[in-house]
Amino acid sequence: MTSAVMHGREVRAPMFADVDVVIVGSGAGGAVVAHELARDGKTVLVIEEGGHYPQEEYGKLAPSQSVRRIAREAGLSTAIGIGETPLISVLAGKVVGGSSVLTGGVIYRIPDEVLHEWSQDLGLARMSAEALDPFFSEVEQKVHVETVPVEMRSRSTEIFAEGAAKLGMPMKSLRRNTQGCKGASRCTFGCPNGAKMSVDISWLPGAYDAGARVWSDALVERVEIAGGVARGVRGRFLGEDGEPSVPFVVRAKVVVVACGSMHTPVLLRRSGLGSRDIGRHLTLHPGFRICAIMDERVDGWDGAMQSAFCDALLHEGLIFNSVYSAASILAAGFPGFGKKHGRIVRSLPNLAVFGGMVHDEGGGRVHRWLSREPLVTYRMSDRDRARMWKGIQVLGKMAFAAGAKEVILPIFGSEPITSESALDSLTSTPPSARKVECMAFHPLGTARMSTDPSRGVVKPSGESWEVDNLIVADGSVLPTSIGVNSQLPIMTVALAIARELMVDWRTYARRAA
Repeated sequence: MTSAVMHGREVRAPMFADVDVVIVGSGAGGAVVAHELARDGKTVLVIEEGGHYPQEEYGKLAPSQSVRRIAREAGLSTAIGIGETPLISVLAGKVVGGSSVLTGGVIYRIPDEVLHEWSQDLGLARMSAEALDPFFSEVEQKVHVETVPVEMRSRSTEIFAEGAAKLGMPMKSLRRNTQGCKGASRCTFGCPNGAKMSVDISWLPGAYDAGARVWSDALVERVEIAGGVARGVRGRFLGEDGEPSVPFVVRAKVVVVACGSMHTPVLLRRSGLGSRDIGRHLTLHPGFRICAIMDERVDGWDGAMQSAFCDALLHEGLIFNSVYSAASILAAGFPGFGKKHGRIVRSLPNLAVFGGMVHDEGGGRVHRWLSREPLVTYRMSDRDRARMWKGIQVLGKMAFAAGAKEVILPIFGSEPITSESALDSLTSTPPSARKVECMAFHPLGTARMSTDPSRGVVKPSGESWEVDNLIVADGSVLPTSIGVNSQLPIMTVALAIARELMVDWRTYARRAA
């Protein structure tokens, strides 16, 4: 229902609105809160910095067009590595639907051991496995979580599954939020078939039906605070050139900030909040991938982009997931120049790919910077760096066990290797971690939840410790790294926060009076 969305780039005069709830961000957190509060009878306005592209439109975009239009910084957002830490590419969405539009659709619940730490060690009783189970179940039903059938695995995934089996590390089928998947293998650029149940398809339409409205192309610059209570937001619409121009002001009883772990802390700081924990404790799940050149034709793009995983080393902080990006994106990352690069590009039909990620300790920080984008820094711990190298070695062994004739490691400047002994030699005395091609998709923790204002930014309810009626409901409230894909956890925690807000609405309304 696009009539519910106002395109800010078309606005020519200042705008003012008065609503019950204004939500900054339309991704996995903001969309869920909008759906719940609108259906509870509240007047809801969602403000999204990105543009609005219906699925019928973004599904037709080529991968290069997709990253330019619906990814933040055209897909070039990074966390700057400090010390022996790689430069980490961080993919995030800037579109109505947020990063949900760009996920691979992979679904995991937060592991029980993580929830045990939150509920027992950190005192967050509402974050126990028992307390969150009904919310997980409700979200899973809403976004149509299903197990990827074995027959939808690409040959690329099958090859790594065969190698893993020879190492005694069985593969399991992934769960994803899909319905009618046709195996187009381009989930991270926006599903061309509307099969991925991202929040623009699963949550926002119900919010629109209940009266919620969205302003796209709208940059919130500050939360308005008076008397210790959030009163609304102000900002500017972005013009056709992407630059802030026409101002807007929104008055609201409750302000919900849900613009993600890299931008929520920036908005909180800009609005005058002073907690030392704002922008700290960033976790990323640093990821890496291995490419294997096989004798056989693989056509790895034929099948579900992500269909299987291996958690045999989850107790060591490693998880391995199948993945096969667009051929043009893969080719851009191949080593070599000229003829050397061309030789590998011509091997694409014979290429198999698999990825891994690290359950990290949280060495990142988000800083306000000179532009609208933050400066993100990350220092990888010795433990996590060792985990990364082990993960690279294990994936390489899987590839050789499956019969790979060459393996391309994620190390800038390295040549493809042709033997397991070369793999062992390289990973036993690895080069600088700064040479590793590293990526991340799950920034979390920069406005973390706590039972004490000295240890976090928001209360267990999601409300700010410093400002009444200011709620945070995105991945930034998760108190530690979770080690698995984050979209289901974010939606689940946002649902719990929204339900508590609904129960306590009279209290919030009284403060706002």
